[in-house]
Amino acid sequence: MTQLGKMMRGALLSLVLVSSSGCGYLFGDNGVFRDKSEDYKKSPERAKLQLPEGKDANALQDIYVVPEIRDSLVLSGEFEVPRPTPLVAGSSDEIVRIQKLGDERWALVSMAPGQLWPQVRSFLAAAGVQVVRVDARAGLLETGWITLEGESMASRFQFRIEQGVQRGNSELHVLQMNQAGDINSWPIQSNNLQQESDMLQGVAQFIANSSDSAPVSMIADQAISATGKISLQESANGHTFIRVGLSYQRAWASLAKALEASTFEISDRDRSRGEYYVSFIGPDAEEEEGWFDWLFDDDGHPLAGQNFLVKMDAESDSSVAISLLPVEGAEPLDVRQEQALLATIKGNIN
Repeated sequence: MTQLGKMMRGALLSLVLVSSSGCGYLFGDNGVFRDKSEDYKKSPERAKLQLPEGKDANALQDIYVVPEIRDSLVLSGEFEVPRPTPLVAGSSDEIVRIQKLGDERWALVSMAPGQLWPQVRSFLAAAGVQVVRVDARAGLLETGWITLEGESMASRFQFRIEQGVQRGNSELHVLQMNQAGDINSWPIQSNNLQQESDMLQGVAQFIANSSDSAPVSMIADQAISATGKISLQESANGHTFIRVGLSYQRAWASLAKALEASTFEISDRDRSRGEYYVSFIGPDAEEEEGWFDWLFDDDGHPLAGQNFLVKMDAESDSSVAISLLPVEGAEPLDVRQEQALLATIKGNIN
C-alpha cells in the first residue's frame, strides 16, 4: 500500500470514529437529543425557600400544586384495575348547564375554576363592563354601576366562582344589586332576579361558545380547589357512605336526579327523614360496557330488581352523608356491591 493510501485509510477510519462518537454525543442515553420525557422522575424535592425574618412569604406559592386525594377509601376484594370514576357529573357532555333550586340559580361548568376565571373576565371585557374589584383567591369579580337597556336604575353585579361537586367542575353564581338603599354592602339575594338570570344566561352562553380556547389562571386554580366536594368514606362500623359538601336542601334535590341517572327507580320518599325508597333496575343489557361490567356476568346484574333504602343525614349546614341500606328483611349487601352502587351514585351527583 502506498503512503498516500495509508493516509487516506487512516483519515477514513478517524472519520468513522468521530461519526460514531458524534452519534452517541447527540442521540445516546446521555446525548443532547436524548429522550427527556422521564427526567421529572429523577428531580429531587427541595426544601422551601427560607426568607429573612420579617419578610412576607405569602407571594411564594407552588405553581403546580399536588391535588388533595378526596377518596381515601380502598375498595374491598381482590385487587383489579378499576374503571375510572366519572370525571364530571352524569353522562352529559354539555359544557355549561343552568341549575335552579327555588329562587337560587347558578351555572354548572365542566371546567376547573382556574379555566373558568379568565373566561368570566373575558366576557366582561367583551361586553364593555368595568370591573372594579378582583379577588382571584376568593373567586370574586365585582363590576361597576351600569344601566341596562330599558332600565331606569343602574345595577352592579358580583360573579362568584366556586369548586363544583365533581372533580374538575366549577359553579358560577351571579348576584345583582340596584343603585338604591344601602350600596355599601351586597344583598343576600339579588334585588332583581330577572337581571340576575339574564346576566347568568349571557355569561353561560359566552363560556359555551369559547370553551375550546380557555386559558388558565394559576392563582384562581390554586385558591379554588378543583378536587370537588364529594368523596367516598368509610364509617366506624365498616360501611361505605358518600360525603357531599352541600346544604341539605340542595343535596336532597341533587340526590333524586342522581338516583334516576344511576338506574334506580324511586318508589317513595320522605324528606323530613332524608329517605328515598328505591328499586335498582340495573344497566340495559343492550347498552355498551359500563361501570358495572366487572361486577356481573352475562346473566345480568345480580342486584337488578332489588329494593333499597337510600338515607341522607345532615352532618353540618354544608355537608351531608348518604348511605345505601337494604330494606327490612332483605339480605345485607356485600361490601364490594355496596361500594360499586355508591360509586355510580356519587358520579351523578352535582
